[in-house]
Amino acid sequence: MSNEERADAAHGFATEQVHGGFVPDAAHGARVPAIHMSSGFLFDDFDQARERFAGSDDGYTYTRLGNPTNADVERRVALLERSAEAILVGSGQAAVTVALLGLLQAGDHVVSARSIYEGTRGLLLQNLGRLGIEVDFVGDARDLDAWAAAVRPNTKAFFAETIPNPKNDVLDITGVADVAHRAGVPLVVDNTLATPYLVRPVEHGADIVVHSASKFLSGHGAGLGGIVVDGGTFDWSAAPERWTHLTSPERSLGGQSYVERFGSRAFVVYARDVIASRIGPTPSPFNAFLLRQGIETLSLRVERHSANALAVASWLEQQPEVTSVDHAGLASSPFHDLAQRYLPRGAGSVFAFTLAGGEAAARTFIDAVELFSRMTHLGDVRSLILHPATTTHAGRTPEERAEQGIDDGLIRLSVGIEDVADLVRDLERGFTAVRAGRVDTAAGTGLEARVGSASDLAALAHTVPQGHVIAEEL
Repeated sequence: MSNEERADAAHGFATEQVHGGFVPDAAHGARVPAIHMSSGFLFDDFDQARERFAGSDDGYTYTRLGNPTNADVERRVALLERSAEAILVGSGQAAVTVALLGLLQAGDHVVSARSIYEGTRGLLLQNLGRLGIEVDFVGDARDLDAWAAAVRPNTKAFFAETIPNPKNDVLDITGVADVAHRAGVPLVVDNTLATPYLVRPVEHGADIVVHSASKFLSGHGAGLGGIVVDGGTFDWSAAPERWTHLTSPERSLGGQSYVERFGSRAFVVYARDVIASRIGPTPSPFNAFLLRQGIETLSLRVERHSANALAVASWLEQQPEVTSVDHAGLASSPFHDLAQRYLPRGAGSVFAFTLAGGEAAARTFIDAVELFSRMTHLGDVRSLILHPATTTHAGRTPEERAEQGIDDGLIRLSVGIEDVADLVRDLERGFTAVRAGRVDTAAGTGLEARVGSASDLAALAHTVPQGHVIAEEL
């Protein structure tokens, strides 16, 4: 970080998400950074073009390699994650791909938590598997001995998520990071569902953080984006034979290695210049602009998301048709202690609950709700609902789903920022339909469904005050 960035890092989160990394517009004085919708950038003269390609002038050359609008987002997210540098790419899946390809080559091995996004699981097994990279999954991510036992001589990375979807089974970041570091490898953490407002993984030992910025960072569901964040903490020179792509002489660097030229930035420079720039998952500057607009209200939204989700989860736990609620904010959760340790501001808003009636009950329930949108997305300001067994996890065998706790009656929620009383009314409509054994279209809209006594609503309302102030970091 520069001195200016360190000064930004002293501010509270809400201040930083609005002002962090801002570079004033010297030409026109615009307070909001411009959208630079340009493929390329002019050079002043022959020498400037040569210097930019040589790396001695850090100006822009081509948007696939860097863009001022995208760079604004990169600076801001790096500051929010208390990390050294970030790379903005076109999607969360691209972010995971760039991060892993910046570490791995044929013959390498990854140890991953089993409870991860299905797209990442497919990337590890199919795409990277075809390149000669192997993976072992740890069934119980809390079992640190299992992580250690999975390590091989060719292991190059650990991978996990802070808040996995859909089970909300919070990661012991420090515990897993310690095992990874004893093995001499970095821990890569997907922090999509927590965001840096709820937890900064680098502060707990993680080395590289990835985000699907399409989710909570954006919030509005209007565009895709992904981010790779390098904490700048891993020592790539400690075992040079393990990271030969970073420690061997490189012709393009005048015979220096990436470690010699860039030190602790070796990985992020390699990931940007060699992986991202050549694969080309370049985000549109317009999408970067939308993402930056979302980041400016991140703390307000995530605070409301989390409070709403806990209120809904608490209410669901009381319903007789519900056999379990997977939310780490509940005292009944086996991950409640980890949530208290790592997520004091809230355990996020993506979680699941299971209906006793299996798929039939889930179908009836999901078809009955009206405020909850039936769609595959997460982190939207709107509340979303989905049936994992027939959608996101449909590619798993029944045995694999059962092993992971994905029951046929399990329903995933991504709770939005609406009034919690309205969300509960809508979910009550689902229960009414299940109890009736059918979707009762004559019962009125979701907003008209009954929720019991007024005192029940009052008990929920106090958890989400309508006029609230974000608590600043001290």
